[in-house]
Formats: sequence, structure tokens, C-alpha cells
Amino acid sequence: MADPSTTSVIVPAFHEAEGIADVVSALVTAGPWHEIIVVDDGSRDDTGGRARAAGATVLRHPYNKGNGAAVKTGLRHATGVHVLIVDGDGQHSPSDARRLVERLGDFDLVIGARAAATQATIGRRAGNAALNGLATYLTGRRIPDLTSGFRAAKRIVLVEFLHLIPNGFSTPTTTTLACIKAGYSVEFVPIEAGRRQGSSKIKFARDGAKFFLIIVKIVTFFSPLRVFLPVSIACFSVGALYAAWTIATQSHLTNSSVLLIVVSVVIFLMGLVSEQIAALRFEGRR
Repeated sequence: MADPSTTSVIVPAFHEAEGIADVVSALVTAGPWHEIIVVDDGSRDDTGGRARAAGATVLRHPYNKGNGAAVKTGLRHATGVHVLIVDGDGQHSPSDARRLVERLGDFDLVIGARAAATQATIGRRAGNAALNGLATYLTGRRIPDLTSGFRAAKRIVLVEFLHLIPNGFSTPTTTTLACIKAGYSVEFVPIEAGRRQGSSKIKFARDGAKFFLIIVKIVTFFSPLRVFLPVSIACFSVGALYAAWTIATQSHLTNSSVLLIVVSVVIFLMGLVSEQIAALRFEGRR
């Protein structure tokens, strides 16, 4: 069981002056944390000042770099053995923070999985459900909440994947998939998310495609055949079925069906080579 006294709390914040003081004060009350670090990501309001007044250590970016960049800054400066990442919008309960950290004795990454009813809008719930389903298929592990930013981890585990974390809004997606595919122990703990203060910086219609590409990118990085094999099978099946239909109805084999079958073989071989490269990449990984 991990202890709050060994845990650095990282709060990435951008234009969260309205509620950041309440977030920090609630965390201070929740436990004897090793430190509370608020990373002010170039806010033009008084986010940093109010966080400092509430008792946090404030690191400031000179301009807005993105949520991922703020998390990376926090990880580089954190001195605790464990880290707890909390959104600065007031959605997360301090009592849940203790629950997540306590599970780090048995797990390397513990994620607060939000109940569907507590997630913003119906459209966003549907989008998150689709991303969760895709990630579950590609990783072979049920993922109830891929995009939750509320998570506790052993600091050394997240530092290992700093080079994979993009600067934008996909740190939860990247770290979840990377840890699962790298073989770390990951647990999802059910939580109730409250209503955020202020407006969300993520627009699902705009950012949904980015999340999809990140899922494919990370899974391809660790297990390429999970992506290459279904595409290969699909091409081969279409080519074979089309070939059978043209032979039965026109008594000849078309170039299109041959091309699809050849493409399927090439994609499969590319997947095999990529799988070997992925295995070599982690040979001797510390």
C-alpha cells in the first residue's frame, strides 16, 4: 500500500482560476502529500497566484503548451516515489485520491474510471464508449475509461514513457495504453466525477479523430499485428470472395481480386516485421 507522504500530486491547469484554489485546498485536507505541484500552462488569469496562495508549489509555462506538456513538466520536477495526477477543474474527489494511491502497492498504474452517468454530455459518453471499445479490442484488456485524467502511478513507470506523451490532450490515453502494452499492472477503480468548474478545453467533435489516431499509434508501437492483421484479413477476404464470384459468374479471375490478395500478404508480412522490431525495441528495457 502506497502512502500519501511518498506521493507527489500533479495538477495541470490552464485558465482554472475559478476553482484551482478549492482543488488545492481539498487536496491539502485529504492527506499529508509529499508535495502538491500545480503546473500553470501559460494561463492569462490568476490560476498560478491562487494555487500558490492555497498551498501548492507552482511551476509556470511562459505560454500555453498543452495538457500533456504540463504533465511532463510536473513529472520531471516531482520528487515523490509515486505521483497522483488530478485535473484542475474540480471534478475529482479528494477521498478518491486516497483510494487510488493506496492501490499502488499492488499496481503500477491506478486509474479512476468515471461512471458513465457522471460524464458530461450524451454525445461525449457515446464517443468515449466508442474509444473504450476500440482500445479494449486493440489491447486485449477491458478498458472502462480510456480518457480519465485522474490517475496514480509509480513515478518511474510514467517517466519511462515521457517520450511518447504528446503535448496535447491525450496523456491519459497514451499512458494507459503504453502501460498495458508494456506489461505493467493496471487497475481501474470506479469513481464518481463531479461537475467541472469552467468550460472544458476538449471538443470531442474536433479532438475525437486525434484520440483515434493516438490509439492506433500506441498499439502499433507495442503490438503492430493487432492493427496489421485485421487489415490483412479484410483485404484477403474481399479479394478471395470477389475472385470466387467472378470465377463462378464470368469464368475468369480479375486483376482486382489478385491485387487485393497480394496486398493482404504484403500487409501481413509488414506486420510480422513490425512485430519483430517492436520486440527488439524493448529487449533489455529497464
